[in-house]
This record gives sequence, C-alpha cells and structure tokens, in this order.
Amino acid sequence: MKKKILSTFLASLVLAATVLSGCQSNTKPAEDAASAPAQKTEQAASDEAGATAGKKLKIGVTVQTLSNQVWSVACTTMKELAESEGNTLTYMSCEDTSAKQIEQIENYISSKCDVIMVNPSDPNAIENVCKQARDAGIKVMCWDNNMKNTDINWVIDNQKLGYMIGEQASTFINSKFKDGKCEVAVLDYPQTEILLERENGILAALKEKAPNAKVVAQQPAINATEGINAMETILQAHPNVKVVCCIGGGGAVGANEALKSSKKIADDVGIFAADATNEELAAMIAGEANRMSVMVTGTPKVIGETVYKMLSQLGNGEKFDNQNVYREIFPVTVDNAKQYYNK
Repeated sequence: MKKKILSTFLASLVLAATVLSGCQSNTKPAEDAASAPAQKTEQAASDEAGATAGKKLKIGVTVQTLSNQVWSVACTTMKELAESEGNTLTYMSCEDTSAKQIEQIENYISSKCDVIMVNPSDPNAIENVCKQARDAGIKVMCWDNNMKNTDINWVIDNQKLGYMIGEQASTFINSKFKDGKCEVAVLDYPQTEILLERENGILAALKEKAPNAKVVAQQPAINATEGINAMETILQAHPNVKVVCCIGGGGAVGANEALKSSKKIADDVGIFAADATNEELAAMIAGEANRMSVMVTGTPKVIGETVYKMLSQLGNGEKFDNQNVYREIFPVTVDNAKQYYNK
C-alpha cells in the first residue's frame, strides 16, 4: 500500500515537473519572439535620438570685418552660445577681401565643419567655393546677400532700409531749414553691392522727400576710423554740411566724433544711419549729432543669438520654408533709444 502511494506521489511530481518544463520551454521563447524585436527597435530609436541630441556641431564663420560693432558683438555672442552647448564656433574677418574669404571657406571645408556662415565681401566671388562646401555635405548660410549656393540667406531689403534713412533725414531737414534747403553729406560704401543698394535708397528718399536739400559730398566709410577721416575731409571742403546720411553705424559713430571735434554739434545738425549700435544710441541719449539709426533685427547681441539659432537649426537638419529669410527693420530715435541701449 505504501509503495502504491509513494509511486503515485512520485508520478505526480514527474508530471508537475513536465508541465513546468513545458511552460518554460514553450511560453518564454514565444514571449522573446514577440518582444525582442520591439525592444531592439525602441533601443535603436533611443540611441538614434540620443545621438542627434548629443551631436556636437562644428561651425565656421567668415565676415567682412570685425571693426564693425554689429559683426564683432554678434560673433562673440555666437561663440559664447556655441561653447555653452558644447559646440565649436570659429569666426574670422576676411578684411573685405574675397581671396582671403575664399581661403577661409576652403579651410572650413577641410576641417569638416557642419555649418559655414558667410558675410560676403563679394557674393559672386564665393559662389563656387560655397557650392564645394554644400557638395561636401556642409550646410551654408549667407548673412546679407541673396546667394544661389546656400541653404538659407538672411537678408535685408537694402533699398527699403536706405530709403528709411533718407526719409528720416528728410523729415529732419524739412523741420529745421526754411524751404528744406541745406547741405547734405553721404557716407557710403559702393564697393559692396548691398551697401550700394542702401546708398541708392538714401538718395532716392532725399530726392523725393527733401528735393531742395543738396548732396554736396559722398565718401566711403564702413567703420568709425573711416567715418572720422571722411567727415573731416568733407568739413574742410563743405563746412556748412548740416545733415549726414550713413549706410552703417560705424561711419555714423566716426562722423559724430568729427563733428564734436569741429564743435559742429547743434540743434540743426543730424546724423542718420543704420545698425543702431551702442555708440550711436549713447550719442542720441547724450544729445549729440546722431538723431536716428535703423535697427535691423535687434541689438548686436540679439542678432548674434538669432544667427546662432539658425546655424544650430541647419546643423541639426532642420528645414526652412524659404531660402531667403528677411529681417525686420525699424527706426530708433532718442524717444526709444534707451530701450535698446546696453549700459
């Protein structure tokens, strides 16, 4: 009897073991077969997302000159932002020389940058090397010109901007001088295509809005040193110049210094320009000759932040709706200068 009970008990154990063994061998592989591919896909997706998010960008920037506050502050801002995110950003001045700019772009290609930004001395001269960059898989952004071999162009309607400068100057002229008669000087920079467009806008507005004003002198000036020299030369030949229209803030700052040195600062003397640099705004607030400057996008720091964001978007594969991205322009006067002045 005991043997029979023991035999039955042992048989039950064997059966239980067999059932358990069957569950393990049949159920587990089925679960693995169903879940393993899903787990692998999720892991791959996670790895891919991590790789994209953690990608470190290498950015190369070449601008016309760093003597202009807008470009210098924007570039230092971009570099600081890049380093804060673990990216690398190198910027250089081509000193307004196309051959040097081409060499800089070639070096950025050789060093395998992810993104290159160009502020062209001559856009036509660098079209081919920018094509080489894009052929190498590098994204290219142009700051200022409507170029062909780029992913995006960050541009200004320069005729419109120049017209705004001339229009503001005309309002001043008509309010300060009988019949709008006065002598005007223009600090231009015709060797750069977009700045020639700006100059043409200034002259068109003056002709239309202040027809009795006379442009007696035009001198090139893109930075403060050139502005001082140009304005001193103009004042020697035309001491009665009362209004100065400048294509950029660098020349405007120099013109103001020359007028101060010549003791020409007066209620009926005004400088009208673009860029709204900190120096221009300080002069406005202090009641000096700077009366108005067209701000483009924002302060140089805001410009740097805006440019860096676009460069990051390009480097991370984001698409833009249009190749040409137009910038906002608006006048800054003594009435709103403090809003944009950075102490």
